[in-house]
Amino acid sequence: MTVWTVIQSEDDPRRGRLIGPMYDAPCALGRTGMIPADAKREGDGASPMGTYPFRQVYYRPDKVPRPMSGVPVGMLKPDYGWCDDASSAHYNRLVRLPFGPSHEKMWRDDDVYDVVVVIGHNDSPVIKGLGSAIFMHVAREGYTPTEGCVALTLKDLTRFLRQVGPDDSLKIG
Repeated sequence: MTVWTVIQSEDDPRRGRLIGPMYDAPCALGRTGMIPADAKREGDGASPMGTYPFRQVYYRPDKVPRPMSGVPVGMLKPDYGWCDDASSAHYNRLVRLPFGPSHEKMWRDDDVYDVVVVIGHNDSPVIKGLGSAIFMHVAREGYTPTEGCVALTLKDLTRFLRQVGPDDSLKIG
């Protein structure tokens, strides 16, 4: 059981490093940096501080090979979404599209969700409004900030997934 740690850069709170056994890689963080998990709010752009289990890995089978991982791996499908509407009974859950309440499309036109790791932030139990869709995913060029996720290059993310075990966790902050 390994705890993988995200530390914030001293120079830019929207950037950090993911550190683990024989692993150290740069990452992008939320556009407003890190915030304690109990202060996290939907849409605040912050990465929630705390320690979280890894729930699921999804990947785009039309764009990348199936990642090897100790965490369960499944294929994304074009009709997958993630509910970010705090008033919905499906808040912070995978949903099938079309879906009426506010949601993110998981099958994106960019490469950001080619590989997505769902972390266990605000999911056991789900508390409406405390943040949804907090993932590890592929970083944009230049490690531009996320909406609260942790983002690595595809190469670093797939290398991390090869090393992570089913009982490992992610510590942000």
